[in-house]
Amino acid sequence: MNTLSIANSAILWPLCGITLVVVLAQAMLFMRLAKKTAKQISLAPEVTNRAMRIGLVSAIGPALGVFIVMVGLMTSIGGPLSWLRLSIIGSAATELSNATFGATAAGVELGGEGYTPAIMAVSWFGMTLYGATTLVLIGCATPALEKMKDTVSRGDPKRLAVFSTACGCGIFGYLNQNEILKGVNSSIAGIAGAVSMIVISKILAPKVPRIMEYALGIAMLVGMLCGLIYDTVVA
Repeated sequence: MNTLSIANSAILWPLCGITLVVVLAQAMLFMRLAKKTAKQISLAPEVTNRAMRIGLVSAIGPALGVFIVMVGLMTSIGGPLSWLRLSIIGSAATELSNATFGATAAGVELGGEGYTPAIMAVSWFGMTLYGATTLVLIGCATPALEKMKDTVSRGDPKRLAVFSTACGCGIFGYLNQNEILKGVNSSIAGIAGAVSMIVISKILAPKVPRIMEYALGIAMLVGMLCGLIYDTVVA
């Protein structure tokens, strides 16, 4: 029995599905709690529905990127675990790196010659260890971050908004910089996404205000499409 036959064993699909059912249940509970809290603070239902709609549309771009990597990862570590890991973590690049580190530690390439079931298990272990460690660190650090937030904001919502915006710009700027450095196609995707966001917010939004709800998702899709066109036509 070869490595992929074991990785795609029928028993693994329901086993991995258990975790996904738990995650789905958590998502539903969070949504229920959010709607309940919205009523308690007298938040208009249309505002809540609008926020849900924006979140749903904005998730399309990242989900497509994760799906593409998942298809590639399935050829090395199998469908069930790829489905599981990328459904609960969401960082395709990180999961691919962890699987590769496991194979490299055993002295072979991911999915390459000599990638035996035992070495695949090392890749699985590396991916799981990373996820477990991340959850523990986040759980331990969250109370401290909450105190830091209160210290920085000093109870002023405007100060907190500025702080949050600055953090977001720094994080996404850093991530975008790393992507741009990967090559011309990544640069084109980033620039196209930025330009489309400017066009939507400055030109289209005044005429069609509702389009801002979908601005992030549209910008992501435009960037991905432009990068794909460059790879297909030019590169």
